[in-house]
Amino acid sequence: MRIGMLTGGGDCPGLNAVIRAVVRKGVAEHGDEFVGFRDGWKGPLEGLTMTLGVPEVRGILPRGGTILGSSRTNPFAVEGGVETIIARLEELGIDALIAIGGEDTLGVAAKLHERGVRVIGVPKTIDNDLDATDYTFGFDTAVNIATEAIDRLHTTAESHHRALIVEVMGRHAGWIALHSGLAGGANVILIPEVRFSIERVCAYVESRFKSQYAPIIVVAEGALPDEASAPGGINSGEADAFGHARLGGIGDWLAREIEQRTGKEARTMVLGHIQRGGTPSAFDRVLATRFGLHAIDAVHDGESGIMVALSGTDIVRVPLSAAVAKLKTVDAARYAETEVLFG
Repeated sequence: MRIGMLTGGGDCPGLNAVIRAVVRKGVAEHGDEFVGFRDGWKGPLEGLTMTLGVPEVRGILPRGGTILGSSRTNPFAVEGGVETIIARLEELGIDALIAIGGEDTLGVAAKLHERGVRVIGVPKTIDNDLDATDYTFGFDTAVNIATEAIDRLHTTAESHHRALIVEVMGRHAGWIALHSGLAGGANVILIPEVRFSIERVCAYVESRFKSQYAPIIVVAEGALPDEASAPGGINSGEADAFGHARLGGIGDWLAREIEQRTGKEARTMVLGHIQRGGTPSAFDRVLATRFGLHAIDAVHDGESGIMVALSGTDIVRVPLSAAVAKLKTVDAARYAETEVLFG
């Protein structure tokens, strides 16, 4: 078979492991030929391709990023974009397409499936917010990086008697903040799913200082205070091709409020792209590899419109429509069980 493959959205540790697994199994067991589309959906839109064979995937398992490149191109926002992609796939003789990405990339894949394109999805996002899969690869690496940063910040916070705010990624889902905050022993964790009281946060800060320790606050970029103290300027006003606002600034706002309300010095560290760059963790390498192996199996089983997913320790197949129907967010009960550790 002649199979196309692309990676879309934000780069993520483990993408290359998926590509490697798909190609190696496809070539070894089925004699498949692969066409790599560069830069996400921009590749099939503009005809940007590269050869993908065993030589091209050697040595990429531990590498971060993606050898295919990525973008946030939305073909449904381009006039005639979908028709161009369908025509391009036919022109190149593509029998099936493997799309590796998050909610936006797989949302496009689901719509293309409805228009007759044979497509298999592989879930990728450090936010772990794709539904119908227990975990997405990239999440474990991001949590480990954030946890290491928190561990290092504890000592400098205590040396200088400062409150330190660690802003992590998480537009609508607070999984990275929750897991890294718990693992790193943060004194307060703030997530997008639950609005917070700045007065209560400041009370936690003062309580921590009274115990002769300095507080660490982990906040997801999408977290917001309650309406009584809602800030301005958190949303930059800009948006990407899928309509997502670019967020930033909640950490700096928190630092200013804490200093004004408690008189204690506060600093902010925004981890940003550090969380999704560099070498993937062992867990993410294994999960991404398993996803790739099962994705090529799904192609040869004649599947379309499905996503490979993790259920317990098993890799299963779920409808793409179910995977992108809603975001998987932190529920209130899960967050509430951690609050006993705050302060």
